[in-house]
Amino acid sequence: MDRLTPALRHWQAQGGMVALGGHRLFVAQAGQHGSVLLLIHGYPTSSYDWHPLWAPLATRHRLIAPDLLGMGFSDKPADHTYGIENHADLLEALLDRLGVQQVHIVAHDLGVSVAQEMLARRQTHPLAPRIQSLTLLNGGVCPEAYQPRMLQHLLSSPLGRWIAPRIPQKAFERTITRLFGPQTLPSPALLQDFWALVNHHNGRAISHKTGRFYIDRMALRDRLVGPLLQHVVPVRLVNGAADPNSGAHMAARYCTLVPDADVVSLPGIGHWPQIEAPGQVLQALEEFLQKHDQSG
Repeated sequence: MDRLTPALRHWQAQGGMVALGGHRLFVAQAGQHGSVLLLIHGYPTSSYDWHPLWAPLATRHRLIAPDLLGMGFSDKPADHTYGIENHADLLEALLDRLGVQQVHIVAHDLGVSVAQEMLARRQTHPLAPRIQSLTLLNGGVCPEAYQPRMLQHLLSSPLGRWIAPRIPQKAFERTITRLFGPQTLPSPALLQDFWALVNHHNGRAISHKTGRFYIDRMALRDRLVGPLLQHVVPVRLVNGAADPNSGAHMAARYCTLVPDADVVSLPGIGHWPQIEAPGQVLQALEEFLQKHDQSG
């Protein structure tokens, strides 16, 4: 039985379901003026990750924040292939459904790879909605530098199908907590929110499928990284340096590949900068958007 927390019920009220490709995506929306921001969340949670930035961003932008298929409030089909390209297909369809012609993308974790795939497509599909900029929060920008946690390795192994529905809440919470900065640890309430999202509509049973994206990402490495090397659009990396998955080591690898990279490093901040340091992320994001917004 689903047990949504009050915070999640409040977030659910920010949006509704949109039918796309035979599935239903939950899409939170806010704001009616300014440039369009597509906010793409990471694994294993949902668009709820953006809630600390939601109200201030909505005063200046039109916000579109979907739950990726298999996560959050979106459908969680057991027989689906949750690849990066599949996620990008549905987000492309969503932008088309909403009549979006140009968009700034803000992405985190898995969402970073989905955004990179969407950018790669622009080089061969020029009629797709124009991406004006990318703001990338902790994720596998350079797949070779990503360091997944043991639980993610186990879920992606042949044992994953058996392990996924049996993950204890305490093991889940330990894994999540270790991704945060030492001074910005998640509250018990936030951990409960995350746990409820993973379990909503029996999502834990498919977590071994939704979490395999880091393997998929390695196979697509050159395609995903190439547009960043070519400076196809302005890109800013906002990096929580204390993240063991994709922190300072990821930013260092990115700067090696892109020597003039625009990187905002947040010392002591972990994997979820938008939750751990929302004020700093908001400042870095708005400064970047003001510089590169050409929607007018």
